[in-house]
Amino acid sequence: MARNRSEIIAWVGSNIVPHEADLRVWLRRTGASRDEIDDIVQDAYVRIAQLTSVDHIRNPRTYFFTAARSAMLSRIRRDRIVRIDSMAGLEALDIEDAAPGPDRQMSGRQELEHVRSMIDALPDRCREIFQLRRVEGVPQREIAQRLGLSEHVVEQQAVRGLKLLSAALTASDAEMPDRKTRVKRNRGTHHVE
Repeated sequence: MARNRSEIIAWVGSNIVPHEADLRVWLRRTGASRDEIDDIVQDAYVRIAQLTSVDHIRNPRTYFFTAARSAMLSRIRRDRIVRIDSMAGLEALDIEDAAPGPDRQMSGRQELEHVRSMIDALPDRCREIFQLRRVEGVPQREIAQRLGLSEHVVEQQAVRGLKLLSAALTASDAEMPDRKTRVKRNRGTHHVE
């Protein structure tokens, strides 16, 4: 059963996002820097956001870690420098590599920039809470203490951010329904527009 974009985003919010802090801990153990961790987590979200259905996912945590592992493998291949500590962490997962091709990687980068611009467009308090909670993985209680707010307000603003992003993505998809599938040929290679 295929789901529409807003249902997938809601599914990600309830089934994937809760595992982000654990993923970040695992990535730290592999020796990845904070910037690398942020990029890998975002790449994993982009991979999941590109799905047309989530019905095949039986274990969201494993799927999220697999997407992150694939993103990490892509980075390692791209850098052509393999650190021993990075490989040790990858072997611990013992999952098959399902890295996307260059077209999907470019499309993912474009989608990530699009999502980042939508996050930047959120109202100030909502954006700050959303970034702390959903991007950095800061616990709700800690955010409330940092900002001098109740946990209820933090939760409301995080949900509001997710809803606003969902609506923006839905509107964006309606404006360009085939943007992910448009490919043009240029000198014998495929490039995603």
